Order: sequence, then C-alpha cells, then structure tokens
Amino acid sequence: MADLPRGRFIAIEGIDGSGTTSQTRALGQWLGQRGHAVLETREPSRGAIGTLIRQRLSVAAAPLEPAALALLFAADRLDHIASEVEPALAAGSVVLSDRYVLSSLAYQALDCDAAWVREINARAPRPDLTLLIAVPVEVAFARVQRRMVDEGGVEERFDALALQRRIAGHYEQFCGDPALGPVHIVDGDQPPERVTAALMQALIALGL
Repeated sequence: MADLPRGRFIAIEGIDGSGTTSQTRALGQWLGQRGHAVLETREPSRGAIGTLIRQRLSVAAAPLEPAALALLFAADRLDHIASEVEPALAAGSVVLSDRYVLSSLAYQALDCDAAWVREINARAPRPDLTLLIAVPVEVAFARVQRRMVDEGGVEERFDALALQRRIAGHYEQFCGDPALGPVHIVDGDQPPERVTAALMQALIALGL
C-alpha cells in the first residue's frame, strides 16, 4: 500500500478578537467541501497541559510566573504536535491550528526574552503557512467586550487594552521571522465573509 501524501499544516494567528476561531471553523468547512480531510485544532490544546494553561489564564486564578507560563505553552505545543497534529499530517489531512508559535512570541515576549521564547519552541515544526488576521487593536478589543457581555466569557490576563496594543506590536515585529516559515497577512477589519474569502485565496495559492 502506497504511503499517503503528507498533509499541510496551517496556523491562524491574530490578537484577541481578530476572529481566529471563527475563521478556522470557516476554512475547515470550506476545505472539507473541496474534498480535503481536515483537523481543526487550537492552542492552548484540549490536552492536560493546555487545559491547565486555560485555567490559569483566567484573571480569577492565581497568576503563573511568566517564564513558567511560557514553558507550559512550549510543552503543550510539543504534546499537541505529537498527539494530534503529526498523526493527522501523516494521514494526509490539512491541519488548521488556531494559534501556534507566533502567538508565543507575541504574548510571552511581553515578560520574557524573545530569543529564549524562540529557543524553547525550537523543536516545534514550522507550519506550511501562517495566516495572520490583522485587526486594529481598538476594533478587536470592542469585539472581545461584546463577546463577554453576549456570551459571558471568562476574562483572561491578556485581555487588557494596553497589553493588546503591545501584543499587536509584537505580531508586527515577529511575523517576518524566517524561523516561522511563510506568513500571509490578511486585513481582518472587514466583513467576516470577505476575510474568509481572502484567507481562501491564500490557501488556493498554496495548492489547497
């Protein structure tokens, strides 16, 4: 029996409120309609380490020391790759990850040295493409606030507007890092269906 062709690994990135989760879902549905097997996943993962991270990101929980949090993200990533991502790629699926290494640089570099954050994530494989949804910070922040009211979400430690401004600056700073692989930036300050269409075009250019 011939080996299956290896799948493609796509990371979807952006600040809180940029729409990474809804766009991951839309792209997964579209790729499925095009005949691809698709794994939609996320970071922090749904595994034991990722669940712990999500619990400790809540403002209601005791804060973790920033370097310890960065190490947990890196450990969750390696476990996520081994348990979910790599098996799906080996089976020929397209893997869509709602956040990946670029998020660690954008968020953990708030309090940790960026070179060290790169080092602890050095074993994480590069995506075939990272899609960065760029949204003005104030627009994204307003979306998060509306979601908190409408859905009763949990307020997290990185949700503050001042922090989101710094995180957005880090995304801009680090998205050109060659170690991350190719990054395609899409304007997220437009109707969701137009954002989806722009992301689809990037995946079509990749051969999907």
